[in-house]
Amino acid sequence: MLVLAIDSSAGPASAAVVEDGVLLGESYVNTRQTHSQTLLPMVEQLLAALGKQVRDFQRLAVSAGPGSFTGVRIGVACLKGLAFPENLPCCGVSTLEAIAYGGLGSGASVLCAVMDARCGQVYNALFREERGELVRLTEDRALSIRELEQECEGFGSGLLLLGDGAALCHKTFSPWGARLAPPATRFQRASSVAFLASREDCPTVAPQELVPAYLRLPQAERELKQRLSQGGSL
Repeated sequence: MLVLAIDSSAGPASAAVVEDGVLLGESYVNTRQTHSQTLLPMVEQLLAALGKQVRDFQRLAVSAGPGSFTGVRIGVACLKGLAFPENLPCCGVSTLEAIAYGGLGSGASVLCAVMDARCGQVYNALFREERGELVRLTEDRALSIRELEQECEGFGSGLLLLGDGAALCHKTFSPWGARLAPPATRFQRASSVAFLASREDCPTVAPQELVPAYLRLPQAERELKQRLSQGGSL
């Protein structure tokens, strides 16, 4: 199976092509340019380098969230734009699962994927490795760092922190032994999204059915909802 995947769920952006479980190529940038400027040109350059066209792919995939609201929205919109002309199957992969994928082979008892959700919260999901595959221990969720620590403290040094919120959590978790994944494997990449989307059991949808998984409303919508609940006006 030939899979094209993209990720723009956080600061960096990346695109990758995987065929039958083999990574053919990947592009990764971490600049101050917006993803709307970098993502599509990156995909076009990668496909040109590999001699591929979008219609050659059996599946397109994107890290569909959680993450940066703007980044997730751009990634999903970009993938839908690529998939629409040929009506290609789309796979929305959990950003947290893509992060945890980097911890496979680490020997950790529990892989703790964590992203900074701001407002005193993190996005998180816990996984363990079984026969080289990820097994979910929790659903994707938003919770406070303290709540996450209370849940994970019993894992001790068997806990491996990954994601852009890992260093933040490690400041609190390190006294009881939680480990911080090295930078090379700590963050999500499009190649991880592609490998996860290559599984036969990865659900696919038509391009028009692909939607972001935000976990919570954007800040502007949360503030509006709060004002309305307090009897305010638009």
